[in-house]
Amino acid sequence: HTSLSLPSRPSPNIACSCYLVLLFTTYISKSNAMNINGGNTSRRRAVGSADMYRHVPKEMTEATKIGVIMSLLSVITMFVLFFCETYAFALTKITSSVEVDENSEQLIRLNFNITMYDLHCDLVSVDVWDSLGTNLQNITKDITKWNLDLNGQKKKFAGRNAEIRPVQHEEHKETMQELSDSVGGDMAVMDLDPEKLGEFLETFHDQAFIDFYAPWCIWCQRLAPTWEKFAREIKAQGINVGVGTVDCVANPQMCKDQRIMAFPTLRWYENGKAATPDYRGDRTVDALMEYVKKRGKNIERKKQEEQGVTSKDKYAANEFSEFEEEHHPGCLVAGHLMVNRVPGNFHMEARSVNHEINAAMTNLTHRVNDLSFGSTDPTSGHVLHMINHFSNVPEKFKHTNPMKDKFYPTYDYHEAWHHHMKVVSTHIDYLFSRGTVLYQILENSQVVYYPEESVPEIKFRFDMSPMSVNLTKEGRRWYEYLTSLLAIIGGTYTTLGLINATLLRIFKPKKI
Repeated sequence: HTSLSLPSRPSPNIACSCYLVLLFTTYISKSNAMNINGGNTSRRRAVGSADMYRHVPKEMTEATKIGVIMSLLSVITMFVLFFCETYAFALTKITSSVEVDENSEQLIRLNFNITMYDLHCDLVSVDVWDSLGTNLQNITKDITKWNLDLNGQKKKFAGRNAEIRPVQHEEHKETMQELSDSVGGDMAVMDLDPEKLGEFLETFHDQAFIDFYAPWCIWCQRLAPTWEKFAREIKAQGINVGVGTVDCVANPQMCKDQRIMAFPTLRWYENGKAATPDYRGDRTVDALMEYVKKRGKNIERKKQEEQGVTSKDKYAANEFSEFEEEHHPGCLVAGHLMVNRVPGNFHMEARSVNHEINAAMTNLTHRVNDLSFGSTDPTSGHVLHMINHFSNVPEKFKHTNPMKDKFYPTYDYHEAWHHHMKVVSTHIDYLFSRGTVLYQILENSQVVYYPEESVPEIKFRFDMSPMSVNLTKEGRRWYEYLTSLLAIIGGTYTTLGLINATLLRIFKPKKI
């Protein structure tokens, strides 16, 4: 018979090896799958638990009309609050405190600009006095004077740091009595009174020279013999000029009508009218004669001009220019003084080294154009109002020049204004890198009446306050501003979100 051949069975060792390989491969595949899925999921869960701004899928949200309105309102509210917060951050608050003044400066600068409407520049004297014993009279250093026109405006420069030159007087061995006795009592000078003045000016219609004097005036006493010799010289040379005198003590109203402000006043008359300015030269016979001859030449020049004859001398007009000017006794006085930081005053009065003042005719009507304390340096002192930084100072701290452009008239003689000033140091620590000091003034003015024999004076009394006002700027920090902006954004968003949620629950709006 025929035998069938069957395949041979594998060995047990080989089968076992194949099974182990298959089992290991399956385990590895499952392990990798678990690591991939399970590990990422756990990490995702760990990270997601720290997310405070979880995202809501767009398909799970819906837009509503109320939501749109609330969104617009939220944007508008944020913008308005942002603008207000930024504006408040840009602004600063200025605070003040009163403390003991620690200013160590011994001197303080006093600046002034004053218009005297009825006092000649030659007669204006600036004096300083204080409680330490300082007593300075007729100060001229750092002081400028201007003559005024009839409208009270500056017309002609009268000098800076200019001291009035003492005039020269002629010395005489003879007394007035001896001069009178030498000619048998017939004096060449004519004594005038109100009745004789008119006749005198008619007699000497073209030219007359009159001395207005007071018997008690020392300068008038020294001039008297010179004036008599001058009158005799006029007659000796045949010059048609009348020479006279007026006693202002015996004829006070006459001198008031002629506005005699000082003694002696030597006044020239032409055609019966006073020709200003008054003579202020040397009081010698030669000087007076030269003045008369110059006046005579000026009269001849004007007569020739009236006849159409013009002088070929181009310097002739300059030679006689002093006689052609309109004269007004007003004066503008400006400058500064360095005064001690103690109570004191500076005053302005009529005084002259060559005249005695007529107290009955002293009119001290004036205007204070400027009066302040402190340096004129643009970074400190009273001129801070001229720069932009001063606009940041509150108005209540700007009283640095309270009398500026104020007019102080006197309607009667023997009276004058006295000004009282309390000066307060004000320290500003925020305008510049170093502290700025300005001086505020509290002012009070009143009219003071003087006896008839006393010459009135304008007084500016000042007293330094021992306390000072300190101004500092308080502003917000940048981080406060940033915090406020974040609060505005978050608060507005949250608040309007709550309102929106409430309205949605109430009205249940439809989807758009």
